[in-house]
Amino acid sequence: MKRSRFNRLNQVIFLFLLTLIFSFKTGGQILKDAETVTLIRQGIGHIYNFKFDEAEKVLDQLKVSYPGHPVINLYKGMMIYWQNFPLIPSSAKRSAFEQELYRSIELSSRNIPSVDYEAEYLLANLSARGLLLLFYADNGLSSEVIPLAAETYRPLMQSFRYTSECPDLYYFTGVYNYYRDAYPRVRPIYKAVAFLFPQGNMQLGLQQLEICGKEAMALQAEAYSIISWIRMHFENDYQKSLPYCKLLYEKYPDNVFFKSMYIKNLLLLKKYNEAEEILGIESETDTNSFYKALRSFFTGIIFEKKYRNFGNAGKFYHEAIDALQPFGEYGKEYQAYAYFGLSRLGLKEDEKHQRRIYRRKALELSDFKKITFDD
Repeated sequence: MKRSRFNRLNQVIFLFLLTLIFSFKTGGQILKDAETVTLIRQGIGHIYNFKFDEAEKVLDQLKVSYPGHPVINLYKGMMIYWQNFPLIPSSAKRSAFEQELYRSIELSSRNIPSVDYEAEYLLANLSARGLLLLFYADNGLSSEVIPLAAETYRPLMQSFRYTSECPDLYYFTGVYNYYRDAYPRVRPIYKAVAFLFPQGNMQLGLQQLEICGKEAMALQAEAYSIISWIRMHFENDYQKSLPYCKLLYEKYPDNVFFKSMYIKNLLLLKKYNEAEEILGIESETDTNSFYKALRSFFTGIIFEKKYRNFGNAGKFYHEAIDALQPFGEYGKEYQAYAYFGLSRLGLKEDEKHQRRIYRRKALELSDFKKITFDD
């Protein structure tokens, strides 16, 4: 599976649950500690914005205040994930990442101090599972995804009992309602698995996500992230996805994922000047090898569509394809876009066959086949 296939579903579930742990109003050890809640929110913000030295300081304080709490391991796992973004199966930190999250699951499953802590520990458990699912699904590790997803279903459904107490939970119900029906349409292989779960409602899911974005205590960013993904990839409504992508980029300008989503959205809307301007802004995270590969693709689009310089466009498309190769399944979405680009270049008779080969390759790699940048 590629990032475009399952990633948004699992990432937003993880972000939702993680933030919920630190924003829920009812019961629990950390939940009653306003100072720690504020501290953790700051830490998560640092992680999202790739400020890991600051995030590490928060972790040190948490270790002192709440030793042995499953949230410590969860926080560590989150840091490892973003510090090594994108985390792939061959990453040196994969083992440490998995160990921290499985430890969090173990602690939150077996060491619940009392009934007052059930919500806190349940949500820590689910958050760790969600981040693991994110990693496995992004990297095509379906043999890991299916059993873990099945094991996660029961505790996931238990969280529905808190919906009336916290508007943030509309985020989770919205994600479930939309993806339960929408995702199997993109990946038919999962239709059989989907039948094991209660029916969803795509329209209701979008409505619930919008409510979450407007009323949530802490989940506005997560709600806007998934809405932008749905509008862009499932609905192909690039104009409606743009405000959410812009908000996330402006709030977390150093997050290479949010930045690339915004640039992609601008290019799909043919806002080439604005996209080029963002590409020209220097940032410390521009050294991220995955983002550098995406920059090559984005630059190819600029040369092709804005400057009509097909020679340079082809050069950057090839560069992007090569640079994304080490990322395996994770890089195939943008490799597909680059192949679509190459399939548009060259009008000579002897080039037509190669263009057809490029397009066929793009279609093989792509899940959302309406996103081609052809227009």
